[in-house]
Amino acid sequence: MKKVTLTLGMLTALASTHVLAVDQINAVHAFPPSLIYTQSFLEFVDKVNERGEGVIQINVRGGPEVIGLSEQPDAVRNGVVDMAYTAASFYAGAVPERDAMVASNTNAIYARENGGIDLLNQIHQEKMGTYYLGWFDSGVSYNLYTIDEPSVDAEGNLSISGLRLRSNPVYDAFFQDYLGAQPISLPTTDVYAALERSVVNATGWTQIGLKDLNWDRFLNYRVDPAFFSTDMGVIVNLNKWNQLSPESQQILQEVAIEHERDSAEKLAALSEEQQAALEADGMQVITLEGEVGERYAEAARDATWERMRRQMERHPMGLEHYETLIEKFNDL
Repeated sequence: MKKVTLTLGMLTALASTHVLAVDQINAVHAFPPSLIYTQSFLEFVDKVNERGEGVIQINVRGGPEVIGLSEQPDAVRNGVVDMAYTAASFYAGAVPERDAMVASNTNAIYARENGGIDLLNQIHQEKMGTYYLGWFDSGVSYNLYTIDEPSVDAEGNLSISGLRLRSNPVYDAFFQDYLGAQPISLPTTDVYAALERSVVNATGWTQIGLKDLNWDRFLNYRVDPAFFSTDMGVIVNLNKWNQLSPESQQILQEVAIEHERDSAEKLAALSEEQQAALEADGMQVITLEGEVGERYAEAARDATWERMRRQMERHPMGLEHYETLIEKFNDL
């Protein structure tokens, strides 16, 4: 048998081939690293890189300072970047079905087990050319927060008189269609300055992260009941996903499903802690009572479902999955 001698050059080439065999993914995140949601995504990245050592590596390029948060979904779709942790509301024009998450009264654990997230992934692939990897940090509700004490009318309904209401695509259907407001659209990164200068005196936000953003320096009141659910998740360019090895795909998906559960449970507890901390620091709660409160919460959901219906009707798929999505993302 002929003896094969490996030279230094051949060994180097073999080593290089092994390095090149590791799947590399470039990722961005929507919000600054100081925010709890971004920290959650970075935890997911660490889990993938640890479990996928020698197989797959996620390289985080940064946040909105690298690619604007509203531009990140298209950057993933077009292959400028492989992955983004972002709010589905930032690409509602492409996937209006995302409102199933926004109007949800449950979380990713429920929607994963009943096939809701798999259906949403299928829709993402067909409509946007992206793979929906997971719904992270789910089940955290929103409230309306104000600088000045909000007023209620004689029947106990919230009055929007005098509110300069900051909004973004998540809230628009509820704020406009039900409350009748004409909100000012601002990205998250601009809200601190807008509150400081009283350009706006009210905003919607989740029950987590107000202190991280330092908005609690200005916001003194919270309106209950809460509404909506966060729609943060991870999308991957579909071509990139299909180029990954089966092992890489398996690691990514397994860790994503684990993080869906872990983040939902962790943030549910953190939500209660942070709301209690805000109240301890002096935030006052204005509660819409009885039927008024029920109508308020239901209106947020119903207005969002109606928006989803209208936007779905404009797409070739139409209302094919409308009822199914409502069923799978709500514990009714």
